[in-house]
Amino acid sequence: MARLLAIDYGLRRTGIAITDELQLIASGLTTIASDTVIDFLQGYFAEEKVEKVIIGKPLQMNGQPSESTEIIEKFVLMFQKKFPAMPVVRADERFTSKMAFQTMIDSGLNKKQRRNKALVDEIAATIMLQGYMAAN
Repeated sequence: MARLLAIDYGLRRTGIAITDELQLIASGLTTIASDTVIDFLQGYFAEEKVEKVIIGKPLQMNGQPSESTEIIEKFVLMFQKKFPAMPVVRADERFTSKMAFQTMIDSGLNKKQRRNKALVDEIAATIMLQGYMAAN
């Protein structure tokens, strides 16, 4: 079985999460600079079998697109152009960053560790991936 990969794309940083090969457990993989995502994924896809990519869909509370929607839509188009055979699923990413921050608090991380925005992005991608797995 192949892995599922989730992308929490942002203007500066992108959190990436991955499942195990049996698609039972979602784990944070890394956070990278957003301008290097395509190159990173090209290398990752060459090394690991990925069945599907889940990309966050930013929505407001009322279900309307958020301010960052345009940036993420451009990324999705670029991704699909570079990896046309890779299935892409869009997942609601509302509250993932807040949930990630709360997870850091619950895990006992101190204030300095919680300021690590890269870790927040990686945890947010993991939460989004767990939500997708639970719903499917």
